[in-house]
Amino acid sequence: MTSRLQKVYRDDVAAALMSEFKYSNVNEVPRILKVVCNMGLGEAVQNPKIVESAQVELTDIAGQKAVVARSKKAIAGFKLRKGMPIGCSVTLRRDRMWEFLDRLMNIALPRVRDFRGVSPKAFDGRGNYSLGIREHIIFPEIDYDKTDKVKGLNVTIVTTARTDEEGRALLRHLGMPFRKATAK
Repeated sequence: MTSRLQKVYRDDVAAALMSEFKYSNVNEVPRILKVVCNMGLGEAVQNPKIVESAQVELTDIAGQKAVVARSKKAIAGFKLRKGMPIGCSVTLRRDRMWEFLDRLMNIALPRVRDFRGVSPKAFDGRGNYSLGIREHIIFPEIDYDKTDKVKGLNVTIVTTARTDEEGRALLRHLGMPFRKATAK
């Protein structure tokens, strides 16, 4: 069973991108490879239990078990020792990726307070998009009453686009709510 967003990509977006960028082959059309969600928890040095709750919450958001990230080296100024848990991440591909993107664009982002759209400038130069979310409680899977602390979340969308314009067009056609350019 394919997700709604994957059908939109296959039926509408691929054809629109082929005509917009004048691709000669359907395999040239940019597509999404994976989505990486990451929670960095600096306060885990003082409170190691926060990593466990973050792992459970990120697993609920993504629908796939999150992996705990450990520090690679010791930093005395931060009271950090090598091997301490300092965050968690999950990499989504295929069906789970499409379901997560659909929920992100159509349910979670519109729940952000004073939402005017996401920045169209957060591309890395190779067509990949990164998005920072300040409050993970915008996802409906998270019960606010059971959350001990509101945490941030980074979402990176990795595409096969060669340029930022191709990546921006791909996400725009999929329904990413980009902020409108302000006229000055």
